[in-house]
Amino acid sequence: MVKASVAIGLLGAGRIGRIHGRNIAAHPRARLAAIADSSAEAAERLAGETGSHVRDIESILEDGDIDAVVVCTPTDTHADLIMRAARQGKAVFCEKPVDLDAGRIRACLDVVATAGTPLMIGFNRRFDPSFAALKRRIEAGEIGAVELVTILSRDPAPPPLDYVARSGGLFRDMMIHDLDMARFLLGEDPVEVHAVGSCLVDPAIGEAGDVDTAAVLLRTASGKIAQISNSRRATYGYDQRIEVHGSKGLLAAGNRSATTVVRADARGYLSDPALPFFLERYGESYRAELDAFVDAVLHGAPVSPAGEDGLKAQLLADAADAAAKTGRPIRL
Repeated sequence: MVKASVAIGLLGAGRIGRIHGRNIAAHPRARLAAIADSSAEAAERLAGETGSHVRDIESILEDGDIDAVVVCTPTDTHADLIMRAARQGKAVFCEKPVDLDAGRIRACLDVVATAGTPLMIGFNRRFDPSFAALKRRIEAGEIGAVELVTILSRDPAPPPLDYVARSGGLFRDMMIHDLDMARFLLGEDPVEVHAVGSCLVDPAIGEAGDVDTAAVLLRTASGKIAQISNSRRATYGYDQRIEVHGSKGLLAAGNRSATTVVRADARGYLSDPALPFFLERYGESYRAELDAFVDAVLHGAPVSPAGEDGLKAQLLADAADAAAKTGRPIRL
């Protein structure tokens, strides 16, 4: 008998956990069964908002009435929680990355494969309506063969320094979304990575061993190229743009603003700035990726992006970091 809804346990009630928790609670085919967080206050607050209740992680993982878990805990706990949930027969949705170590990711994916449970990775930008439409139109042949992908991703301000210290660095934390998007749009995996990085926004980020401004060039075996630029500072809002150039033309997706109203006067044309950050810019994509996860759990459809996509994006991030540090291209 096919179940009508999915009972989901939420592990982590921080910023991204609150997004997922509210979306699960509002979903017509899902139920937010329980919430766990190391901060009892954060968990209780979200439980009060969503009509759920607080439990510890162990009881959620062992509860046979809970079908799936959504993992929004700190990065260094992801792989362990994925493996524990998979061994309990639960489907897993996990925020990126699976782990900062590719070997640890491979070990985790082996456990998931043995368990035969679904694992979906939170590369939510694939589900953005504009980016998803762009991908469909590429596949429909509108611009012929893809030749050059350009991705621009710039945050409005750098993250706190304590986050920088534990994030794995710009390539593994921020650019990993763009590396996944490059794979998604190119339609094949890069085999060569060039990268440069600088510290131009905040000297303290450089002192912490990271960069805040970076560019990466990817090349596939067939010669397709993707270029990605990242910055931790954009004074005009959250900058998220994509262009895909093909043999028959170009497809592009631009920034989102609060309204499309434009004022014109003697000084020229004035429009609203880009939306301020990812919470606003990607609200629709978070809801759409939850739809896809619920469908996979209820109907057994393959999940995408899957654990293998998480591994491949991590390998690209590792290669970009190494290329920037050594000044030499990295072959994959």
